[in-house]
Amino acid sequence: MKQPAPYIPQLQLQHLAVGYGNQSVQTGLNLKAEASTLICLLGKNGCGKSTLLRTLAGLQAPLEGSIRFAGYPDESACLDMQKLSQQQRAKLLALVLTERLSMDNTTVHDVVAMGRYPYSSFLGGLTDADENVISEALQQTRLEDKAAQFFNCLSDGEKQRVLIAKALAQQTPLILLDEPTAHLDLNNRIRTLLLLKQLAHTARKCIIISTHELDLALQTADTIWLMTPAQGVETGTPEELTASGAFQTAFQDDNFSFVAENGQLRIRLKP
Repeated sequence: MKQPAPYIPQLQLQHLAVGYGNQSVQTGLNLKAEASTLICLLGKNGCGKSTLLRTLAGLQAPLEGSIRFAGYPDESACLDMQKLSQQQRAKLLALVLTERLSMDNTTVHDVVAMGRYPYSSFLGGLTDADENVISEALQQTRLEDKAAQFFNCLSDGEKQRVLIAKALAQQTPLILLDEPTAHLDLNNRIRTLLLLKQLAHTARKCIIISTHELDLALQTADTIWLMTPAQGVETGTPEELTASGAFQTAFQDDNFSFVAENGQLRIRLKP
């Protein structure tokens, strides 16, 4: 007898408008994001990528519409993100921002352990179960041998992996990252995006990142959310958006154009 497919938790944005004060940046967003998926949010500066992520994370309220998470913690659940407490939201999503952090006299282990705060007692002590989660997060990000080192002594690439490990230790089905490769060299940009894709698939996370890494996003993302100031968000696989000419519309410029060659997106400079 064929077994039914496992239910996949899903983030649902319905008629969402985001912005500041009474000034909207994006309106009428109807988007879905499923577990085991790496989503890359692309678009020009100022189109609302960071604003959308901050709204999803609860750092600012939506101007209109709803944000719901269906199928978590069980198939029948449908959580309204706007009605959750800070602690409840911290068990649902983890957020990694782009700002460089400085943590004097704080070890890698201690930074990753901060991800356990939604589950800690009033006194904030770590249980054996917490330590097991921290160890697993360090292993998943290849940081076991760095656990006792000070965070400020690490390279930028290692620091980014520590912050991803902290998000994993939070044990949330949804992870949001704003420009996670902004301060990294090429090798670490590639490693970071490949790590995020691997984690999305192996740990069954829904991972959404905003990025300017167009070429890397096209090669690693399962789904692209392509944002434009005038036309909202167009979604699809990298192949679908390449074939449709959506990138040409989103990044239209007099100095270059995008062309699809053998299923790959290439930039052609104009004379």
